[in-house]
Amino acid sequence: MDNLYLLKFGGSAIRGKGDMMRLSAEMAAMMKEGKKLILVHGGGPEISEEMERRGLNPVKVCGVRVTDRDALEVAETVLRRINADMVGCLRESGADAIGIPGYFCTLCEKKAPIKASEGGEEREVDLGLVGEVADVDPQPLFDLIGQGIVPVVYPIGKDAAGNMLNVNADTMAAGIAVGIGCSGMIAITDVPGILRDVSDPSSKIDSLTIAEARALMEDGTISGGMIPKVESCIKALEAGVPEVRMVNGKNESGIMSEGRGTIITG
Repeated sequence: MDNLYLLKFGGSAIRGKGDMMRLSAEMAAMMKEGKKLILVHGGGPEISEEMERRGLNPVKVCGVRVTDRDALEVAETVLRRINADMVGCLRESGADAIGIPGYFCTLCEKKAPIKASEGGEEREVDLGLVGEVADVDPQPLFDLIGQGIVPVVYPIGKDAAGNMLNVNADTMAAGIAVGIGCSGMIAITDVPGILRDVSDPSSKIDSLTIAEARALMEDGTISGGMIPKVESCIKALEAGVPEVRMVNGKNESGIMSEGRGTIITG
């Protein structure tokens, strides 16, 4: 589908009605220009806060949440609430929208154990009820887009047996972007883009290739929670998405304005 863009944000980038309304206004303007949009969102900080409120201990490995049944229940509850708030803001801004879970348009599978370094030693970690996208059915999304509706997707998936899985929002976004063949993906973060020095916003890199992005991960320039974000961008690019742009959701003067963020290409 031509002129189709997938946008993704997390709770560190867009949080509260002010941020959501600013994003919604930009999305409504993009639609008036003829762009077709899908929005995927996470909510990591809110999930961690709710877990702590319930006396649960949030655990992350390499930027990905370890999920047991209690954590999964919290994640779904919090993500549904964020989803409803975002849909409400889009409608208030004049853009019709509907909230859906990831399993509405994807089939997921449990993520295999990952290798993690701790104290100089490498170990294998099972992330629990964490999934990744195995297949995408784009038709439900195309049906909504064809009616002028923005699908707003929260990243709870299901496997072939119907088991619920918590999916990293970057992973869900990349999987859907690949499955729908979009014109581009916009990753809305809480930083100006990819920085050579995380403490210096002026060190933003305007454009990167996949090879250059991988080199920055290898030398530690890209680290922590940025790793799954950049890896999801690379996955989308390698599967045929023309470009991915990482932008700052906290920018009061325009999130998606020309020249914002870092563009990653093949």
